[in-house]
This record gives sequence, structure tokens and C-alpha cells, in this order.
Amino acid sequence: WNEIIELFRAGMPLRKHRCRFKSYERCFKASEAVDCLHELLGSNQNFGPEVTRDQTVKLLKKFLKNHVIEDIKGRWGKEDFEDDGHLYRFPPSSPLKSYPKKPSCGKEVIKFPDWNEPKAGTSQEHIPVKSVTMNSEMWYKRHSIAIGEVPACKLVFRRELTQTNIEEIWKSMTLSRLQKVLGLDSLDEVLDTKLVISKHIVQNVYNVNKQGIVTLEDRSKELPHWILSAMKCLANWPSCSDLKQPTYSGFERDVFKTIVDYFGQMKEPLLTFHFFDVFVSVLGLLQKPSKAVEALQISCLLLPPENRKRLQLLVRMMARISLNQDLPPLSESVRTRTLMVQAFSRCILCSKDEIDLDELLAAKLVSFLMDNYQEILSVPSALKSSIEDHVVHLQRVQIKYAGADSDATLPPPSFCHQISTDELEYQRATGSQEPLAALLEEIVMNKEISVKDKKKKLKQFQKSYPEVYRVRFPTPETEAMLFPEKTKQKSPILMWALKKPFQPFHRTRSFRM
Repeated sequence: WNEIIELFRAGMPLRKHRCRFKSYERCFKASEAVDCLHELLGSNQNFGPEVTRDQTVKLLKKFLKNHVIEDIKGRWGKEDFEDDGHLYRFPPSSPLKSYPKKPSCGKEVIKFPDWNEPKAGTSQEHIPVKSVTMNSEMWYKRHSIAIGEVPACKLVFRRELTQTNIEEIWKSMTLSRLQKVLGLDSLDEVLDTKLVISKHIVQNVYNVNKQGIVTLEDRSKELPHWILSAMKCLANWPSCSDLKQPTYSGFERDVFKTIVDYFGQMKEPLLTFHFFDVFVSVLGLLQKPSKAVEALQISCLLLPPENRKRLQLLVRMMARISLNQDLPPLSESVRTRTLMVQAFSRCILCSKDEIDLDELLAAKLVSFLMDNYQEILSVPSALKSSIEDHVVHLQRVQIKYAGADSDATLPPPSFCHQISTDELEYQRATGSQEPLAALLEEIVMNKEISVKDKKKKLKQFQKSYPEVYRVRFPTPETEAMLFPEKTKQKSPILMWALKKPFQPFHRTRSFRM
């Protein structure tokens, strides 16, 4: 308060103005005061360029009410200041009063001086009579601060955040939110956080075009032009601007095979081997679609930018092809949607060990991706806003009161606590078993596949995840109940033969006459 008043009084130009055929010395227009104070606040480190002109007018209203300024007729005390041509001036006496010496931030408090109490060794007779008695109420009006005891405080100037600092904040808060959405005590059971590159997260959030597609800094990592043309051709069929050559019967199938071959030759899936367990753990949330969408939103932010862009373009093409009624069938025996899932599941998600069961996990996840791709592959707005607000808070000058060890506007930090080895193993097991158990139950309840295929898939599951399988089928009897043996009916001819009485065989002799 005092600092701004001093700056304003020192920086405000004063000159002669005329109003209603009368001249006034050393005064200023209201609009000139707004211009000057707005510029001062914008260049002040405690306020900054975010201060608006309307906020400046509100502050000048406070100045008029507390007699920091007055109109040319000496009137003040109301907040009727407007951004116009009315004339104002500074009062003859300074509105500033000396503050008591500011103690160090401890338990002491600054006490208001009692203006009515005489100093020791003086008497009321020797005190000169003043026209206005300065009491605590007037002091409050002049300086607009609370009456009573105000805790000692100091300004805390934050160090400037570097780009590396901001990227680490993004990584920390993004992983913290992912852990909360997945409902895990620790991400260590599904992810090595050291492999998460903070720069990738920031690039995926801010380096995007109008459609939300990632723009790459390294052009060499872009998809080849001919693949992009092929994908656009099928995604926008039959109105494809890139299609300049005449088509032939089966043309669209050849284009589709070209796209499948390109993505099929990749050495690593788009969701990468490192993040396989993270995406598999999301399968346990598919019963709660909103949670699953948020978990996939955050998980896809961890991908390298080139992987995220290819995933965005590929899944968008798959979804459009599945819904395009004008596109001729790409297969005689398989529906288009099923064909999309079968053709691209492995290039989107698979583990490094290439377990046969990964195909089922990937198919389930890819189907959910196709249904919700617009939301999943966009930047989560709530997460972005919370991180940006936190960064701005860290860069802003703060007021720290005595006895406050941390900022009151921030929640207290959470700390890790040590757990036993047995508890860690339990968390690791339960965290990854839930989606696998759900997948096993889906195989068991699937009535569309044949008994032979179901037995084959169950054997694969038992071989890959014996512990999860043992929980579902603890005894051979429970497993046998899934495939009850059918009683074999004997053929009617055989039954008729058995009903005949036993007739001994009679050898006949022939005699020649």
C-alpha cells in the first residue's frame, strides 16, 4: 500500500487544468491517473502485466475513499472515482504514516500505536492542540488495513522457473493423477517412471494443430506422404482429394493392404513395450467408462510425440472406415469393424514377450479406443488447467506470515511411506490381476466361440497366468463344470439288435445224393 502510494505520488505528472472557466494548479484528470497508475502497476514486480485497467480504477476508488487523492474541491471519502475527465489532486498532507519497525518473522506481532496515549515524561499541557485527532479508526480509514494485531509478514520472491523445472512439474503431477485414477498405491507395479520423459508430455500438450493432432519438431519422424495419402483415401472415401488416378475393382482392398503392411512391419507397437502394463491395467476400469477414458487420456500423454501422432491418425482412420457405409467391403468373410481390430491391434498394443493372449487384451483395448478416440486422444483440459495454475502460483510473489511454514493456498505435500516386501508383492499381484481376471471371465462367458476354441484359449490363459487361472478354477471339478459331458445315445439299429434273444449258431451239413 505505502509503496504504491509513494510511486504514484512521485510518478503522476501534475499540471494546470481549466474547469468551468477556472484554472487549477498541480492537478490531473481521472483518465490520466488511470494511465499512470496502470503503467506503474504493470512494471511493478509485486503486480505485473496481468493487472487490468478496471482493476486500476478500483484501486483509485480506494485511494479517493482513504484520502490518498481528492477532487479539486477537496472532497474525498466516497468510491465515486470514474475513468473520465474529472480533475483530482493530492492532498496537502501526506497520507502515509510511519509504520513501527518491522520485526523479523517470528512470533512477535506488529501492534497499532495508540495515538491518544501521551509519551512517558510529557503532560497534556505541553501537547499542541490539533484540529483532527488521529485515532485508530482514522488510521484504519487512511491505510485500509485491519484494526488490531497483524502478524509479521514478508514477501517471498520465487526463483525463476526454467523450462526443465516446468517439464518436471508436468511429469510429477501427470503421474500423480494417473496413479489416483488407476487406484494404485504406487505406479512401480505397472511402470518404471524413470522411462517417462517429461519433455514428451509437454510437447504432446502444446505442440498440436487445430484438429488436436501432434506436430513434430523433427520432420524426419513424420509418416511417409504415400502412407498419409493412402489413409486419407480410405478415411474420406469416396470423396478423396488426393485420389488422382482412376480406380479399378478391388482398388480399396489393395490400398488397405498397403496400410496394414506398413504398420505391421514396425519393430515396436505404438503404445510401446514400456507402457504395456499401464494400458493393460486400464482394462480393469472399462466398467466405468469415464474413469477409463481419463486413464487412457493421461497414459497417451506419456508416449513419444511421433507415436502419439501416428496413433491419432491410425485410430481416426479406423473409426471412420468402420462407420463409412459408402466404402465397399474390405473382406468377404469379416465385418469391417472386426477387420480393423484384427488388422491393427498388434501394431497398437503388444508385450515384448509376445504372449498369444496379448491379442485378446489388445483387441479389447483397441475396440474401446475406436469408440472414444476423439476424447481419449485429446489433451485432458482439467489436468492442463491444474498444472498451469500451479506453475503460475510458483512464479508469483507470495506473502508469508509468521508461523506459516508453507503456502496456505497449496495443499500439504504427501510423502511416501515404507512398506514391507510382502505388501509390495501383494500390491503388484492384485494391481495386475484385476484386468486379467476380467478377461478370463469374458472368455468363460463368451457363447459366440466354439467349445474347441474356448478350451484352446483357456489353456493359453492357464499357461500364461496360472495364478489368476487357479483363483477362478481352484479344483478340477470347477473346471469340468464349464464343459459338461454329453450322454452318448446309442443308435436305434444297435438297440434293436441287443433286444433280440440270443440265438446259437447252427452248422448245417449238405449231403450229396
